[in-house]
Amino acid sequence: MTLENSARLDRPTIAPKGVLDDIEKKEYSPYSRRINFKVLIISPFLLYMISLNSKCAKHYPESDVTTSSLNLPREFQQAWGSYSPYFPILRYSPPPHECVVTQVNLLQRHGARYPTKSRAREMKSALEKLSQVEKYNDENFQFLRQYEWTLGVDNLVPFGAAQSFDAGQEHYRRYAHLLARDRLPFVRASSSDRVVVSALNWTAGFTFASHHTYSPTLSVILSESSNNTLDDKMCPSAQHQSAQTDEWQSAFTPSIVNRLNNAAPGANITRGDIIALMSLCAFESVASNKDSLVCSLFSQNDLDAFEYNTDISKYYFTGYGHPLGRVQGVGYVNELIARLTRRPVEDHTQTNSTLDSSPVTFPLDRTFYADFSHDNEMLAIYSALGLFRQTHPLDPLKPDATRTWITFKLVPFSARMIVEKLTCQSMGTKTDYVRILVNDAIQPMMFCGAGDEGMCKLDAFVESQGYARSDGGGDWGKCYS
Repeated sequence: MTLENSARLDRPTIAPKGVLDDIEKKEYSPYSRRINFKVLIISPFLLYMISLNSKCAKHYPESDVTTSSLNLPREFQQAWGSYSPYFPILRYSPPPHECVVTQVNLLQRHGARYPTKSRAREMKSALEKLSQVEKYNDENFQFLRQYEWTLGVDNLVPFGAAQSFDAGQEHYRRYAHLLARDRLPFVRASSSDRVVVSALNWTAGFTFASHHTYSPTLSVILSESSNNTLDDKMCPSAQHQSAQTDEWQSAFTPSIVNRLNNAAPGANITRGDIIALMSLCAFESVASNKDSLVCSLFSQNDLDAFEYNTDISKYYFTGYGHPLGRVQGVGYVNELIARLTRRPVEDHTQTNSTLDSSPVTFPLDRTFYADFSHDNEMLAIYSALGLFRQTHPLDPLKPDATRTWITFKLVPFSARMIVEKLTCQSMGTKTDYVRILVNDAIQPMMFCGAGDEGMCKLDAFVESQGYARSDGGGDWGKCYS
């Protein structure tokens, strides 16, 4: 195999049916298609292929960024809620000069993807209604005559692959001081294709930014059909509550429904069609790297209402608004505490006790941990930690402009939470602290006595996590009652 024909890291791995050429698809296939492992440690063959890709990679300038711009106003993209691209909420703020980061725990959502099968069906149904109209009363609808469906299902789009690749570059440059050849990031992923491939793209970006000095590998894939702290499918009693979402949709969609039905007589568009078409605006934009024509059917105000629809939906699913929302993040929080304190995991919820008791699959001596997950699980983890707690539940009829539960700020595509452990020196004494950043915004953490720098003493942070340390204070048992 020549260097020219080998798999390359100059662009990130893309999910199956993506845009790689035939050679690249063949070379990347061991870790770009579904990996059906009951045993959760990656096979030696897969590790060999990832290592080979790193060794055969070319050398590129340090400033290479692969995520393209959608050339849309930021406020327009952020109105897509959990389908929004990642934007840092604030510029990263280094710790105080007397402190040094000694450990990093990264939790990151997969990159931008195609819609799920069920959402795609809803989108196609709405499009079919509009396309069968004999005569439009609004010329902006004429593009529907020639509209062609080009989206795949579930997997990453190239834009989403690039997001994870660039995140790997960024995290290497920020935390390179934590690394050594025998002290690489320990990487895990939930087993969905888009999550696994996002993790691999992150490791590729990390390797690339280090000029191939450090090549972390994906070490553990957590099956979504068994105990898993990176997915939200382990609480069968936690059904999605739709009452609040239905109430908000009944409030904001009627005028939009009327407008579209007046423009497309006989289409009989419903509120469900509106949600599907607004979602299509987002999915087609990230898939094509440009403004979807479907977006032209909606105003900024329409999409702002859609964003709040996502806020409501998520808040009452795995957030504070669901009685069993927070408990679905408890397992990860207990794993986080174990890493920060370098003590064995103590948990009786989602954790896999076999994996978490082994230094091979859950080491406690690393300086950098990276986990890849889904938006719903990340929101459960935020809630279990006590982040983004609201003064009152989200109102399904009237958005509160002062709320902090805003989905595009919490879990956009490629969202990330970073928990930094810091050692600070004062008067000759060293003390360990913790601070949390969500999309680079330092979280206030008043629940553990954080000051202006957003840092809590490690002991105070652990003490503040009584909900997780008590396995959800009885809530976990309710998942099976």
